[in-house]
Amino acid sequence: MNITQITDGEPVLRRYEYPGRWVVAADLGVDDEHVSVDTVGETAIVVIDRDDGDAETELDLPGPAADAAVNNGVLIIEVAK
Repeated sequence: MNITQITDGEPVLRRYEYPGRWVVAADLGVDDEHVSVDTVGETAIVVIDRDDGDAETELDLPGPAADAAVNNGVLIIEVAK
């Protein structure tokens, strides 16, 4: 397993490489019902509903997403190799 970690003053984004897939994970620090995720090709669009307005972020993925979910404030996107 290889791990890539990206931070830029934002929540930590980690990319794990497994033999047949990639897993991209980020701790968003918000309740699940405040997060929506949509994937288009090799991009994930994450929208967080905040008191002061929506915050939208686009994440580049290593391939088209096979699955995306938020559980306990943690975003997990699986990408097949």
